[in-house]
Amino acid sequence: MANYRRTNVAGGTYFFTVVTQERRPLLATDAVRNALRNAIYQARVTLPFDVEAWVLLPDHLHCIWRLSSGDANFSARWAVIKRCVSRDCAALVDATRSTSKSGRNEYAFWQRRFWEHQIRDDKDLTAHLDYIHWNPVKHGLVRLVNEWPYSTFHGYVAKGTYPSDWGGGNAISAKGSFGE
Repeated sequence: MANYRRTNVAGGTYFFTVVTQERRPLLATDAVRNALRNAIYQARVTLPFDVEAWVLLPDHLHCIWRLSSGDANFSARWAVIKRCVSRDCAALVDATRSTSKSGRNEYAFWQRRFWEHQIRDDKDLTAHLDYIHWNPVKHGLVRLVNEWPYSTFHGYVAKGTYPSDWGGGNAISAKGSFGE
């Protein structure tokens, strides 16, 4: 088994990518969005964190969290969130549960791991915010960033951080330095 080393900086800010098992398009349904909202609430009761940005796509999500000072355990938070969503949405995926997952008493909702990146500075944060908000356009789900409803983009527009027409359909100008 691989030995994954994760950055653990107390009070750090992190970018995450979390993917559904086999990239099944489950996340943009009302039932899953509600389960995810409840799971985040449950995780934050005992393991507080601030959500800086979020985008929910059909088969994966990206987000940026800021952890409490003195706390670096983002893995525990993801464990709570993934467990709660998996339990609440088991009927959507139970028939596709592999022998390996059954043996570990795991559901077939999420990929086992997630990807994280510690945000280093303001420039890195801006690049990742742009990446998160541009992602629905990148994946061809909408033509314009403001057309995707499952994103913190709209809150950033309300605060004046982004103009409502940010991205304007021009991939080069909107993706910033983090774009692929």
